[in-house]
Amino acid sequence: MKAKRLLVMDVDGTLIEEEVIDLLGQKVGKGQQMAKITAAAMRGDLEFKAALEERVAYLKGLDIEEVKKIYKQLHLTKGAQELIQYAHAHQWKVGLVSGGFCEVLHPLVKKLKIDYVCANHLAIEKNILTGKTAGVIVDKTAKLEQVKRWAKENELGLDEVIALGDGANDIPMLQSVGTGVAFNAKPLVKAAVSYVLDERDLMRVLEFLDN
Repeated sequence: MKAKRLLVMDVDGTLIEEEVIDLLGQKVGKGQQMAKITAAAMRGDLEFKAALEERVAYLKGLDIEEVKKIYKQLHLTKGAQELIQYAHAHQWKVGLVSGGFCEVLHPLVKKLKIDYVCANHLAIEKNILTGKTAGVIVDKTAKLEQVKRWAKENELGLDEVIALGDGANDIPMLQSVGTGVAFNAKPLVKAAVSYVLDERDLMRVLEFLDN
């Protein structure tokens, strides 16, 4: 059955309350340093790829099982589960585009019955993080290109896509779709798009749509 729309969400700070990489930083005693880098990248003060590489380097030597445990510390944003259920009930597809990590997101994707996911992979050797990522880094360009591929796969125009995000890394994606929502976003993001939601309730996103 052809999808009627495509709903795409950033993960950290949007679908969930936390920034996963900062939680990982706490496990290696680098929480404050990594949080500062994360905040600067979100504001657009640092280029995302370089900021990610710098933070992942701090994680060298961490056991992958410790990474997976982070899932237990995550909290869904208010309305997240309801919005995804609404989307599926109306024959929409739901995708996640994240600068975070598949190794942490997998249980969340399974629980919420997410259709698509695009996120970074941590490089691992003998169950230990190497301090590097594996594969293509999911930056602002990769997010936009992935949304385009998912839309094409479902025979949808970008005007039929709803996208949500809060950081500078999300701006091209938000600007390119029919309904791009800056969700509790940084000032740079709010200034770049037409739809802004400052209440942490994902169901409020539906107010921007012509159903």
